[in-house]
Amino acid sequence: MTIVVAVIFGVFAIGLIVLLIYKSTLTMHEDEQLFLDDASSHMHAEQTELLSKVSHLILPVRVFGMGSGVSFLVLVAMLIYQKLNAAQ
Repeated sequence: MTIVVAVIFGVFAIGLIVLLIYKSTLTMHEDEQLFLDDASSHMHAEQTELLSKVSHLILPVRVFGMGSGVSFLVLVAMLIYQKLNAAQ
């Protein structure tokens, strides 16, 4: 049973790491500029698309973060419970 929880934790943790790396690569290309003329409208469109992609990642990052946190806590609780029962 502990192995199953450990695998679930691993899946959530790896998923969270992949999502955070992807988000980091997206925000690396993000510019904090103010586009005033129409000549740079394509850059404005790229930034808008980039912000849209980043905003779509908020929910999956939260889900994977909470999933990995909860599964880690369950795993630690199970290990403590097993150690306490083994001592008796």
